Amino acid sequence: MSLVSALFKRYFMPSKPKKHYSLEEYFEIELNSEIKYEYWDGQIFAMSGASPEHNEIAVNLIREISNQLKGRQCKVFNSDQRVKVPIWPPYRYPDLVALCGKPEYETIGGVKTLLNPTLIIEVLSPSTEAFDRGDKFSYYKSIPSFCEYILVAQHRPHITQIVKQGDNKWLISEVNELESTVYLSSIDCSLLLSDVYLGVEFPPLSQSLLGERLE
Repeated sequence: MSLVSALFKRYFMPSKPKKHYSLEEYFEIELNSEIKYEYWDGQIFAMSGASPEHNEIAVNLIREISNQLKGRQCKVFNSDQRVKVPIWPPYRYPDLVALCGKPEYETIGGVKTLLNPTLIIEVLSPSTEAFDRGDKFSYYKSIPSFCEYILVAQHRPHITQIVKQGDNKWLISEVNELESTVYLSSIDCSLLLSDVYLGVEFPPLSQSLLGERLE
């Protein structure tokens, strides 16, 4: 094959189309796999493994919130809990969700799916931060009960809190110091950043700043 033919084939000839999965096919894959998948517009995406820092932060969050919710009519769930997102069907896997009151479920594709989280927490990574802050937040807004969004950086102490106001606007605040506390109004709990980041080793400042620019 000539160089011109090879270039034409590479840039102008259509590539093999991706398989389009029906929701029924996706549900069957989910139910018969140990791997978690998300579905969007006919495509399925494997939920890749997280970094040790991400996992450590997630465990710290679960521990701190669970301890404060003990004895109350509230629940907190880890990333294995499926959540229905009406405009991003059929369901998603946030890093952490919580609510006070009775949880409501709907069985979707044979899976028990949570309908009414009030708090959603995502632990950020360089590859997902823009999506978590942008489109994903917009999709989560379609959950009627959802009223508080927490974004936790893993490369430095930093938490973004976004809380729904009475006029349906969202108030954004940020904290950066390990001595700072974030009050979670949706479930009446407080998070001390030093507890959230317990055991996490941050990269040198120069690498951290470089990571921010790359994100």
